[in-house]
Amino acid sequence: MAFYNKLKWILGILMVFVLIIATNLIDKANFVRVRDSVVTIYEDRLIANDLIFEMLKAIQQKELAVSLSDSTFFKIQNVKVNDHLQSLVSRFEKTKLTPEETKVFNDFKRNVQSLLDSEKQLVHSNYSNNNQVDAHLESLKTNLDDLSKIQLNEGSRQMSISKQALETVELFTQIEIYILVFLAIVIQIIVMYNPKEKP
Repeated sequence: MAFYNKLKWILGILMVFVLIIATNLIDKANFVRVRDSVVTIYEDRLIANDLIFEMLKAIQQKELAVSLSDSTFFKIQNVKVNDHLQSLVSRFEKTKLTPEETKVFNDFKRNVQSLLDSEKQLVHSNYSNNNQVDAHLESLKTNLDDLSKIQLNEGSRQMSISKQALETVELFTQIEIYILVFLAIVIQIIVMYNPKEKP
């Protein structure tokens, strides 16, 4: 009968052990989802939004210079602004882009190149015809506005993923408590059960 009692204890402890390992693995998977979501919000949304803001500032500098026909800007500062803009574009490319974001960003890069080409024509025309430059600047602002909206939508989506993962963790924690209580009762019954020996 001693072997039977040992077997009951071993089975009872194994049931609890398996339950704890299973719930910990589920919790770990959900915490990984939360962590990844938070990292994505910071690295791929907040930083991207800051880069968009910086690109918009560069575009606005150019827009002001074009509207004032500021030849000094185009002779001295424009090269620095262009280098800064290209640097921002390179940094933005390193963030994780959604398919929609990739499409808008590729359009933005094409418009940047078109703007640089039209600026050269503007300088050669002695700042007399700025229609093309204005059109490219407007296209760039539209692209940046679209990219900014995407950041907001994606940030919201990632927050939703985090919230869902945390709710799953909470649900499994409650289920785990109920199962542990049930198993404790089952183990008590198994341990206390003492079959009558046959005479």
